[in-house]
Amino acid sequence: MSDTVVTVVAIFLAAILMFIFPLMSTADNVDSISKQAVEAATTDFVDGIRSTGKITQDNYDSFVQTISSTGNSFDVDMEVQVLDDNPGKKVTEAEYTKVGENYYYSKFTSQILDEVNSDNGEMYLKRGDLVSVSVKNQNRTISTILKDFIYRVTGNNSSTVTARSSGFVNVNGK
Repeated sequence: MSDTVVTVVAIFLAAILMFIFPLMSTADNVDSISKQAVEAATTDFVDGIRSTGKITQDNYDSFVQTISSTGNSFDVDMEVQVLDDNPGKKVTEAEYTKVGENYYYSKFTSQILDEVNSDNGEMYLKRGDLVSVSVKNQNRTISTILKDFIYRVTGNNSSTVTARSSGFVNVNGK
């Protein structure tokens, strides 16, 4: 009787070692590759905005299509901090500088997309504006599902494929 129990336990452990852990490793590799692809696409999208000074509907749609090709669904959060120049000037001898500080005000994803859709498919930025794009997956990947099953880990924060990129706009868009 004890030999039967030991044999059943040994077969069960062998099945876990032979099938579950390699499957988990493969799923982790898929998530890693997806993460690298999303990071590269996010960086390219932000660099395109920085170098042209504008956000276009075509570029945004292409970006969303590229990251969606990984087989995941994503939540894209964009923020543009628009430089609001202080118009006050102070004149001294042969040099003038601005009085006070420059301030930034923020526009977020819904405002940006509304402006892009209403203004001929483009939103123009100016030199000095700050663009930030953050992407995270909404769905649970196979790796996350397997880890939750094996390790009994539960929670709402199951985003494993994430990316973030930001930078200052280098040129005026118009």
